[in-house]
Amino acid sequence: MLVRAITASGLRRWCRGRRGAAAACFPLSRALLGVRGAEAAVFLQGLLTNDVTQLVAEGGDAPPALYAHALNVQGRCLYDVILYRLQGSTAEEPQILLECDSSVLDSIQKHLKLYKIRRKVSISPCPDLSLWAVIPGEQPGDSSLPKCAEQALLLTPDPRTEVMGWRLITKKGANLAEMIPGSQVGDVQDYHRHRYKQGIPEGVKDLPPGVALPLESNLAFMNGISFTKGCYIGQELTARTHHMGVIRKRLLPVRFPQPLPGLGVPEGAQILTQAGKSAGRFRAGGGEFGIALLRLAHINEPLCVELAGDRVELSATTPEWWPKSAAK
Repeated sequence: MLVRAITASGLRRWCRGRRGAAAACFPLSRALLGVRGAEAAVFLQGLLTNDVTQLVAEGGDAPPALYAHALNVQGRCLYDVILYRLQGSTAEEPQILLECDSSVLDSIQKHLKLYKIRRKVSISPCPDLSLWAVIPGEQPGDSSLPKCAEQALLLTPDPRTEVMGWRLITKKGANLAEMIPGSQVGDVQDYHRHRYKQGIPEGVKDLPPGVALPLESNLAFMNGISFTKGCYIGQELTARTHHMGVIRKRLLPVRFPQPLPGLGVPEGAQILTQAGKSAGRFRAGGGEFGIALLRLAHINEPLCVELAGDRVELSATTPEWWPKSAAK
């Protein structure tokens, strides 16, 4: 039997703290992969940036979810994942659910099985489960405690940052209106616009495999890396960059004066200063919001991209959830 990672009183306190705003539930096109077995956490420990052994810590100190990246040997991101631990009793083998971009489900399975060797671990997709993002809205509404929360296999704060609300895992076909009264099923594009507004990367468009660097992608700001856990694939470059303390580029939220027509800005488009210097590259976006890898030296300058021969202005901001000294 699977269990929730949040207590009823904890959810009620969170709802009160959100000024009674109605929650929006967004169905995510992210895949869930089950990693089950006594050695599941130890197996993932050598493949991911975060300390996965925390998930199986005893004494009530285990976090309900962890954010992490899987890196290649050059220290560049292959997959961004969120891990969830599910266990009904101490007699059961621990199961870790691994959330990933659905477009890389096959490749991440191959990646895991390549390193599995003789580990006592089983790896299989979970097509019978649904994943939701739960984000409080701005309009007044009923955000009271779910009356039928038992339908939730897991309900936990998003481990990356508080501004991303909660992650909810249910059986396929679960009734969200019964679980979170007053909530509405939102357009997933609104979820992505919220992410971009907050500067939260997610998936292969925002974090191109073999290209994105974890610290430039703000992995440390999103609680996604341990610098004390020991060896894992790609650790050397990441640890060296961290200890040198020099990160000249970061992923930042960008905004255009108005939503762009057509297909918008091409992924990877060069972003320029008004003087024509290269300031960085556009990654992805939706509406008037997007995310871009920018040189920190230029983030307070007027910026632009060239579209069909015209220069379109945009601006970058430092997210409020970042550490105060982050952009210095």
